[in-house]
Amino acid sequence: MAHDGPQANDTPPDPAKPHDAGDESSPFGGSLFNDPSARALSRVGVVDVGSNSVRMVVFDGAARSPAYFFNEKVMCGLGKGLAQTGRLNPEGKARALQALKRFSLLAKGMKVSPFHVVATAATREAIDGPEFQAQVLRETGLQLHVVDGAEEARLSAQGVLLGWPDAKGIVCDIGGNSMELARIGNGRVESRVSTELGPFRLQQIEGGAKKRKAHIEAILAEAARAIQPQNERIYLVGGSWRVIARLDMERRGYPLTVLHEYRMTPADLLETLDWLGTADLAALRSRTGTSAERMELVPLACEVLREIIRALKPSEIDVSSYGIREGLLYEQMPERLRQRDPLIEAARMAEQTQARIPGFGKKLFHFLSPLFKDCSFERLRLIKTACLLHDTTWRAHPDYRAEACFDNATRANLGGLDHPGRVFLGLSLLHRYKNSRSGSRMEPLFKLLPDEDINQAEVLGKAMRFGAMFAVEDPADAGALKWQPKRKQLVLTLTEQGVGLFGEVAQARFASLAQSLKAEAKVIAPKS
Repeated sequence: MAHDGPQANDTPPDPAKPHDAGDESSPFGGSLFNDPSARALSRVGVVDVGSNSVRMVVFDGAARSPAYFFNEKVMCGLGKGLAQTGRLNPEGKARALQALKRFSLLAKGMKVSPFHVVATAATREAIDGPEFQAQVLRETGLQLHVVDGAEEARLSAQGVLLGWPDAKGIVCDIGGNSMELARIGNGRVESRVSTELGPFRLQQIEGGAKKRKAHIEAILAEAARAIQPQNERIYLVGGSWRVIARLDMERRGYPLTVLHEYRMTPADLLETLDWLGTADLAALRSRTGTSAERMELVPLACEVLREIIRALKPSEIDVSSYGIREGLLYEQMPERLRQRDPLIEAARMAEQTQARIPGFGKKLFHFLSPLFKDCSFERLRLIKTACLLHDTTWRAHPDYRAEACFDNATRANLGGLDHPGRVFLGLSLLHRYKNSRSGSRMEPLFKLLPDEDINQAEVLGKAMRFGAMFAVEDPADAGALKWQPKRKQLVLTLTEQGVGLFGEVAQARFASLAQSLKAEAKVIAPKS
């Protein structure tokens, strides 16, 4: 078991950042798209040669919240049987080599630079690992960088920080031949440990379930001494964990099958592990689209996860779709870029590339801000994001724009956004194009929000729907809003330009906004 002590990365972000929209250090500050250090990372390629799979990802777009330009995985089983033979699986080697040849050619064709190829537990532990490295270099031209267990843990933890800048707790990354744990908090990766708790290794433990349980308990007890769990959140990284989380969704009838930031309580997850012990895994594999190679490892991964819950006593278990590949991208980022909000940066990129009037979203946010002056910082993030995204689906057919907005928000690959946040964002954008949500096929997802949040999403959507009527250079040139909650009065003070823009449709939308606030609508026009 490899241990590594606390690691100090660069200075962590200040959790008490001001809300000032002009502050560059704030999530509401200016864009970094023109910063050379940000744009230099516009296309980064990563290949992760793991014990079970070989995957190539090319990240493209805003570097702080990257889009997946290319993503391909081959289930090679490179580390299958390693614990027994000490060598890489011959069939796995052949499949991995073929995949790497393809990925090398694709990277050249896409002109990807930088391009990182990293190998983990199987290659570093196999007797013939160095021989495989040499063969890969000889036949593909790719330099296979083999990382040790502590470094693998650090990179995986950095991947979690890429999508969850304020993450605090323990990252648990399971592969085929190893499982890494790392403590994170305040933007740093701290203590780390690598264990031999990958499912391929557990297949070699003789004596059945009882012996495996004792083996897992002993290793986790030592790992816990290094990590020192404090009844905190655990972030799960790795394919086997994602399959279990997807099966947890299936058991619960959970309506949003997005794995990133899916959250489970220990009690609920233990119920799922019990259920999987008697379930028809072949039928579940078919229903959830899980590969046979992944499903084969689920029973052993369940045994490990059960003992993790017992030994580490987490307060909550969250799923991260980001891991070592995203950690390698995070490694390339300057600290100034790391401190930016991934959700806001993704929305900015979407607006810049897809909206009719890039830059209007920030002005719309300021125009509407009197309606939300008492909101929390977290809610302001979502309101700002919605304003940036309010016009990014204008190319969709008018009959389907509302649904397209909702789908984009709830199913997009976005970091820094939990599931209730996705639904709030989606619902507000739905109301940007549509007054009523009744009869929507998305209704099952609305139950992820309390009624108060549903109402606020409707207000935000109708506010954006009205504000878009003032889509001149700045809506403030047309007028100003004033919300008086105690008097239940919404006041619109128009400028002379605003009088011309405040036509019949704009009037109807203003009235609808006031109605959603259960308020009287009052319009003040300049005296002639």
